Formats: sequence, structure tokens, C-alpha cells
Amino acid sequence: MSEEEKKELANLLFPNIIATREEIEQRYPKRKLDDGAKVTRFAPSPTGFMHIGNLESAFLDYIFATQSKGQFYIRLEDTDQERYVEGAVDLIKETLSNYGIMPSEGAFSSGQYGPYIQSMRKEIYQVYIKDLLLKGLAYPCFMSKEELQEIREGQELRKEAIGVYGYYAVDRDLSLDEVKKHLDHGDHYVIRIKSPGDINKQVILHDLIKGDITLPENIIDEVIMKKDGLPTYHFAHVIDDYLMHTTVVIRGDEWVPSYPKHLQLCQLLGFKTPKYAHYAPLTKKENGNIRKLSKRKDPEFSVSYYDEAGIPVEAVKLFLSTIINTNFEEWYLQNSDKSYIDFPFSFKKMPTGGTLFDTEKLNNICRTYFSRLTAEQIYEDSLIYYKKYDEEFYQLMLSNREKLVSFLDIERNGKRPRKDIATYQDIKQESSYLFSELFDQKKIVDSNLDLDVLEKYLQLYSGDDTQDEWYQKIQELASNNGYATSVKEYKNSPSDYKGHIGTICEELRYVITGRRQTPNLYDILKILGKEEIQKRIEFQK
Repeated sequence: MSEEEKKELANLLFPNIIATREEIEQRYPKRKLDDGAKVTRFAPSPTGFMHIGNLESAFLDYIFATQSKGQFYIRLEDTDQERYVEGAVDLIKETLSNYGIMPSEGAFSSGQYGPYIQSMRKEIYQVYIKDLLLKGLAYPCFMSKEELQEIREGQELRKEAIGVYGYYAVDRDLSLDEVKKHLDHGDHYVIRIKSPGDINKQVILHDLIKGDITLPENIIDEVIMKKDGLPTYHFAHVIDDYLMHTTVVIRGDEWVPSYPKHLQLCQLLGFKTPKYAHYAPLTKKENGNIRKLSKRKDPEFSVSYYDEAGIPVEAVKLFLSTIINTNFEEWYLQNSDKSYIDFPFSFKKMPTGGTLFDTEKLNNICRTYFSRLTAEQIYEDSLIYYKKYDEEFYQLMLSNREKLVSFLDIERNGKRPRKDIATYQDIKQESSYLFSELFDQKKIVDSNLDLDVLEKYLQLYSGDDTQDEWYQKIQELASNNGYATSVKEYKNSPSDYKGHIGTICEELRYVITGRRQTPNLYDILKILGKEEIQKRIEFQK
């Protein structure tokens, strides 16, 4: 087509688009940030639930923007209207807010680079599409679904690249008159780029995580506008990243094969490409094999799982930090007074292959996290969880605050704080014997219990005793009733004793709590009080 025909075609297809790309770009001035500051974006599609991969992506965007004193923003990519799910936007907003990574700019707030919802940017995309038509770099394609399917099937049989290109791009060189005929007939159309790609050439992706990756140049005449007038994802995100001045695109490595088409779109539009960082997928071991974490198979794939399971949001972020940089866990264990955001995260330290989702590591991170909180913090945080998921225990917590805080405070402030709590659910499980409403003494069955010595213990017990005084009384009880006063003494001559002082303590622990293992027994007895201890011992008669 001549320049005049290109202009007529562009005006024919977009008669209402008056603005130029230069006018659009004046609305999006360069950001005023320091050198090295990163601009990142979390750009989800509102097509369903939030999964752990989404959260990891947002977390990465937040970390690298924050640590570089840059800008993190959110953009909703909703151009695929058929896949839109009601309530998905609210869920995205709620999740980011709960995890403390809500950006100050974007779809849920404001900013001078909006609108941040792609369906509201239709005119902007069409300005750029019209500009490509004016330059002869794009064309309307009237091929039907049936024609496209026939081409695909033939390409699959011949093991050719799948798509519209070269010989198969039958509408690429339509004359203006031919285009007008299609339009007069009411034929639906999409807009495609005229790819300048060469099947024999390659491009190099300089990936911040994976290093240099060589890929074939794009040869496909990619669709940039669908029949409904909205752009495809590939086109829209390239426009948005350019106008919003994104410096680093952080995304899953399933997008690596798409890089050549994104690079080519930038080149056709005259854009400087952002840097790319493609992170590895989360994987899981199953029957000796490694597979990707699955929505259908793995409950932990959904972000909602962690809330329901009672795993604190901060612990999830700590776990994600161990996934992002392999040296984070060692740093975290050595820096008990610091937050994850104090750690110097690096793209170079990120794994390049699949990242194993290690539930045992998550469990350990959670235990360490809880071990560093005060008893009051754990109590207050767990109240929120139980109010949402267990009203009965929530009411018990409210009416037994002092008792529960005292229990949570046992062995918390020493050099080796207790690590029996990994989730909020564990608080009920570990403390249930403190409450008569939850403690079932009928389940305590042990024919070897020395009830006589336990009853004698009641006569000695005083809630005012220090731990040393309490232990001395147990030693006295052991000595007067045929038990060794130490384990060493018992091992030297086991036949001379019924057992040792530890035996008495373990029987007492079992009768009082129904457990073989608990935090410090002295503290538990003090919390329960003599009346409750007596009731539980006498129940065994």
C-alpha cells in the first residue's frame, strides 16, 4: 500500500482514535527515581484464586523495588474478558493487604501512570495499533476459525512452526479495496503484526536469573488486537510496561519462550526493552519423581491454605525468602533481631532450575518464627485465627488469657527457646490439657502408675515453691519411696530401685497432662494449681 492508502486504512479501522502516540507518551513522563532504583509490577489476571506462585511473584516485585528504593505497582491484566472470575479482584487485593505487600501505586490506590486496569486502557492500545497500521507494520486479518484450524493441523502434520506467517499469512498483503470488501460484508477481523522475523536467526535473552539464553527469532504474525477491540496480553503488557516505565519484569520461567515475540513488539514500536528475570517454578517430590506444584493435587498451592492451616503470613514470607535465595535461611538463623527485608536479596542467588517446595523446611521456619515472638504476641495473633476458625476455643482464650499467656511463656526466653509451635492450630493442641473443657482423663490408661507416690506428692506440693524447692521435694519423695534421686544413681544399680526421680516426674506429667512430653513440668503445675492437680491424680484411683 501507498502511504495514503495506509493512512486511509488506519482511519477506516480506527475512525475515533484522534490522539497520537506522542500525545499519549506525554501523559507518562519519566519517573523521578535515583539511579539503580527498580520499577517492578505485579500484574495478575483476575481469572481465579490466588496461588503461591502469584504470591511469590508479588513478593519478588515488592522486595527488589523496596530494597533499591524504587517503585512497586500493581496492574490488573483483564483483557481476556471470557476468563474473568467474579470476586477475583477482591481476593487479590485482600491477599496483598494481608501479606503486607500492598503497593502504594496501582489498581487499588492511584498514581499518575494509570489507569492500572487494562480494560480501561483500550483507547491507548488502539492509538499504538493505529500507529503500526500507518507505518505498514500491522494488518487486519479476516481468517475464520476454521481456516486457522486447517492451517494448524497441516503445520502439525508437517512438524512446522505453528501460527500465521509467511505463506500462511494470506491477508498480510490485502489491498485497500479487498479490506473494504471484507468490511462491507461485515467480516470479523483481528489485527496482526507484520513480523520481520527470520526463522534462521536467533535472539539472546540476557536474563537476570538464568544468564544468557539463545532463542529463535519470532516469525509469527502475532495477533495484537482481538475481534472485540481489546489487545492481546502480549501487546498490552509491552505497551503498559513502556508507559509505566517498568525497569525489571519478574515472571515465571514459563514465559521464557515468549521473549522473542515481546522483544520484537518492542522493536516494532521503537521501545527500549525492560530487563527480564525469569524465576524457576515450585516443584514437589512424589514417588521419587519431581513435578510442578499442582492446583489439583496440592492444597498448599492455594494461598488460602496457609491461612486455614494457621501458618502466619510472616512465616510464609520467610519461607518464600528461603526459596528466593538459598543463603537466606542461614542468615535468618544468625540474625534473630532482623526482618527478611534486611537481607540483601540478589537475582544471582536465585535458583535456575525447579525450586523444591519443602514442607519440612516450611515447618522449621514456622517453629523458629514462633520461638522469637513473645507469649503476648502469639496470644494476640492467634486470637484472630481462632475467632475466624474456632469460636469455641476463641471463647476459652478470652476467658483464660493469663493462663494461656503463662503457658506460652514457658521456656521462651532462654538460649534454646521451645519450638513446639509451628502453626496457630498447634496452640490449641499443645495447651488443651490446661482446660477442663478439653482435657479427657478417661484416655489416660497406664496400669504401671504408682498412684501411692503421686498421692504422697500432693502432700508435699506448694504453689509457692521455687523450682529448686520443688525439685528438692521430688528428690525427697523419690528417696523415701524406693526411687533413685538421680538417673546416674539408678543406672549404677537398677535392681535396687523402682525407678528414678525422672520416673516420678514422667508419671506425674502423664496423669496431669495426658502427654509424655510437655514444656517444663514445674511451670505447668504452677499454672494448673494444686486443686486441679489433686483432682486429676485422685481421678486415677
